[in-house]
Order: sequence, then C-alpha cells, then structure tokens
Amino acid sequence: MTHPVLQYQYQLAFADEFNTGSLNNNKWLPFYLPQWSSRKQSKPNYHFANNCLYLDITEDQQPWCPEFNGHVKCSSIQTGVFSGPLGSGIGQHSFFHPAPIVREAQQPQHTYLMQYGYIEIRAKAIRSSHNVVALWMIGYEDEPQKSAELCVVEIKGWEMNDQEALIGYGIHRFNDPELEETFYEDKHTIDATAFHVYGAEWMKDRVDFYIDGKKVRTILQSPAYPMQLMLGVYELPAQQKKNEEYSYPASFCIDYIRCYERKKEDGISH
Repeated sequence: MTHPVLQYQYQLAFADEFNTGSLNNNKWLPFYLPQWSSRKQSKPNYHFANNCLYLDITEDQQPWCPEFNGHVKCSSIQTGVFSGPLGSGIGQHSFFHPAPIVREAQQPQHTYLMQYGYIEIRAKAIRSSHNVVALWMIGYEDEPQKSAELCVVEIKGWEMNDQEALIGYGIHRFNDPELEETFYEDKHTIDATAFHVYGAEWMKDRVDFYIDGKKVRTILQSPAYPMQLMLGVYELPAQQKKNEEYSYPASFCIDYIRCYERKKEDGISH
C-alpha cells in the first residue's frame, strides 16, 4: 500500500518535531477552549525530553473548567481560538455542557487552519483507568454549523493492555447538518504505550484513517471547511478505580505532528 504522502504530490504545510526544548507559540496556543473558563485556568502543564513534547497532568493541577466540566483536568494545546462576547453562548466546541457561557471573551486567532490533506502524529498513550489522549481537529466555528470534529486518534487508558488497545477515530457531527455521526473504536493488536504513528487523509468526499502506515478505515463523508488542531491529555476522575496504583505526572509523549497539503500546481481537486 502506498503511503498518502507518496501517492499524491503533497507538501509539508505544518509540522512540529518538538526538538527545540520550548513550545513554539507561533504554532501553538497554550490553553484549552479558554472562552469557557480562562487562559490562566486552562493553561497546560508540559515538559520536553528526548526531543519529544510531554503534555502532563500533575497531582496539584486544577480542573480546566469546573463550572461547566466538573473535575476534568486537561493539558492541551491548539492552533486557533474563537468566541463571542462575554456572557454569550458563542464559542468553539461546547459539547461538554448543554449551555456553557463565555467567561473570558477571546480575540479571534489562528496559527494554522487545515482544509484537506494528510495529518499524522507519532506518540505514546498512557495506560491508566482515567486518562485519555487525543489528536483531533475542530471547525473554527466562526459560523455555528462549522462545528464538526475530525478525530485522528483517541486512546482511553482503561481500554488497553500490553498486547492490544481500543483506538478511537472518526467524525463527530455536532452542529454540522451536512454530516452524520461516524465515530469508531476498534481493537488493534498494538502496545499503545509504545510509539505508533496515527494518521488521517482528509479529502473532499472521504477520510481515510491509518495506524503505522496501514489503512484501517474509510469514512465516506467529510467536513467542508477549515479546521484547527487540538492536542491534549485528560484526566477523568470519575473513571478512576479504587486503590489503583497511580503516579504523577501522567504524561502524553508526542514525537512529532506533521500536516501535508496538496501542491497548488497539481491542478488536482482534493
């Protein structure tokens, strides 16, 4: 099987190898959906080692948005932010609450928005009863219907062992009337705590999903607007098992993220 980057004339449009020892603020915004809490409350914990980024959940870390998302902790970075005015209900990705309210208005900003192409991440997941790691894209949502999520990979720490893991990927439609809910969780024979490469080729009429270069599923629909990157680790205390041995920090290790887009001179529609 030919890798998507080789099959078509793709060029690298956005990448981070995480090998400089600091977070590149020209690429990443260091907070998570801050309109629903604040930039300060939702800022991530992270460190660098061995030319990798580690997004951390620490023992003393506070929930990112206790008003609307309870005790959930999060360390996440993103490539765009948009909200309506203070006190409104206008803002990106409000799925976690029936009626969240903007608590800190955000100046619209984006470092990278992607529409069609190939995206991949090389990373290690966390095996635990209450951590989730994910790379996903969401519509910029400057219009309410541009709200879908394209999930490249989501791995729940309680759905894995040394030999296999339940890997999530697909499309959440949210408020996009043109899409259907097509999110999957499939069991794969991998140790997800080791490095693996997870990818998605996003085209006008479909999305192909890959694990370690092998196509694992095609979804025959596609968001039709630019989307921003979301990269994060979560702690869900409600999932935690009693008497579980658990040490902090819980660290999501990311080797790289790369996004490829078609060369303009190809003359080929995506």
